[in-house]
Amino acid sequence: MACRAGAEQNAHSPRRQFVKTSLAAGFAAAVSPIELRAVIHTDASALIAGELRIPTSSGPMPAYRAKPDKGDHLPTLLVVHEIFGVHEHIRDVCRRFAKLGYLAIAPDLFARYGDASAISDMQALMRDIVSKVPDSEVLSDLDRTARWAAENGGDPERQGVTGFCWGGRITWLYAAAQPRLKAAAAWYGQLIGEPSANRPRHPIDLAASLKVPVLGLYGGADAGIPLDTIERMKAALASAPVRGAESRFIVYPDAPHAFFADYRPNYREQAAHDAWARCHEWFVRHGLS
Repeated sequence: MACRAGAEQNAHSPRRQFVKTSLAAGFAAAVSPIELRAVIHTDASALIAGELRIPTSSGPMPAYRAKPDKGDHLPTLLVVHEIFGVHEHIRDVCRRFAKLGYLAIAPDLFARYGDASAISDMQALMRDIVSKVPDSEVLSDLDRTARWAAENGGDPERQGVTGFCWGGRITWLYAAAQPRLKAAAAWYGQLIGEPSANRPRHPIDLAASLKVPVLGLYGGADAGIPLDTIERMKAALASAPVRGAESRFIVYPDAPHAFFADYRPNYREQAAHDAWARCHEWFVRHGLS
């Protein structure tokens, strides 16, 4: 499933107040069936993990945080969720990163618009929540999250970002916006699209503006992100300044969209395990830990 958006609100309208103030339990209602046999469950032993609130100019934003229960000035990863919001899979991903020594934090970037995890109809989810979220607002919320992390156990000199699907596209955008980061890893995020009020630029438009190197993790059988768009992005990066040229793609030929999502039929274990190892190695190589 590609990360597409429909009708949008004006990106310059006043910032909305949060209508969702806490995270929902469980998995996303729009995903059916949940492949319970394939779900990876990461426990919270030796971790500090749970929900919290990030202060923003329009109120407290719910988020999920996981980190080792010992240590300070930890390498920090901002985890950008899929179109389904911060549900159990994203929380588990945060715990997986925490087991590797990171402070991992996933803000609910849809919380001003509703509970994405509770909407069962995909078209309604895209129309009523996803399409209404301006990129500018998301990048500002990620800045707020990074600031909170730096003030609450994270090392401000060792920050990175990673994201999935909708969050994969946002990862590219944030890598072009924030020089404070060390590196980024984008999982099957849209690369090319038509500009709109809420989404004025796409990753391919920003290849020359990247502030940090990005690792792109993509499926060769992703019906929503054709291989030719990946090749176009590679070409744009190859002719970009140093940070773009340092970026890399790993494409798993037989993997579909969302191949890392172990709670979905799309899950491909071999590709997911390899991509996870490469993601961690990328962040280590670029100084996060």
